[in-house]
Amino acid sequence: MSEWQLLLLLFFCGAVAFSISTLTAGGGALMLIPILNLLIGVTGTAPVLNAANLFGRPTRLVLFWKSIVWKAVWWYAPFALIGSIIAAAFFSNVQIPILQVIVGLFLISTVFQYRWGKKKASFYMSYPLLAPLGFVISAIGTLIGGAGPILNPFYLNLEISKEELIATKTANSFIMGLAQIGSYSVFGLLDKSQWIMAIALGLGIAVGNLFGKKLLSRITDQSFRKWAIGFMVLSGVLLLLRVIFQPS
Repeated sequence: MSEWQLLLLLFFCGAVAFSISTLTAGGGALMLIPILNLLIGVTGTAPVLNAANLFGRPTRLVLFWKSIVWKAVWWYAPFALIGSIIAAAFFSNVQIPILQVIVGLFLISTVFQYRWGKKKASFYMSYPLLAPLGFVISAIGTLIGGAGPILNPFYLNLEISKEELIATKTANSFIMGLAQIGSYSVFGLLDKSQWIMAIALGLGIAVGNLFGKKLLSRITDQSFRKWAIGFMVLSGVLLLLRVIFQPS
């Protein structure tokens, strides 16, 4: 495969994954992880994916700006910054299969927690709890390359609307992404060719966000919860399969 073919394929994959992820309240990164593992290798996946998101997130941020729940951002973002920096510092030395197993099982459990979207909330959640959550989730996302669906149950339990959920997650992810990219650069985890791949993937993500917003406006809040839960379960299964079949 030539370099241009690879870049076009990355653009296309980013567009498709993030069109779907708007309906599923995230998970575009997790969809892309196995594809990127095949195309660019396991060690390059997390840095390239997080760098690409830095280009794609501003589009979604602009599209959903008016729906951002800033109270959630103030509680989540500062601790997410700390978590992402610490995780990037130890990126090359951490064994992550156990993280994937824990995350996978938690995501699969959401189908029982929400009774396939019939319940609006499944456990108690408050805004201050977003602080420790931000630290943990950002660290996991930095290590495995994507952790978007993990946040969905916590936001759903704040009982915010579908637009507010996506907007708030995007704002938090954008702030966290700035720290991740800075950390990757400092620790030498991104080279020139990876930046080019990240830009191609990021442009595709931006296009996917535009198309996804149009789809989102056509579904109800309950349908949105079903889409989100369905993808959380699928993401959990894929993470477990990834652990089972990855080379030792």
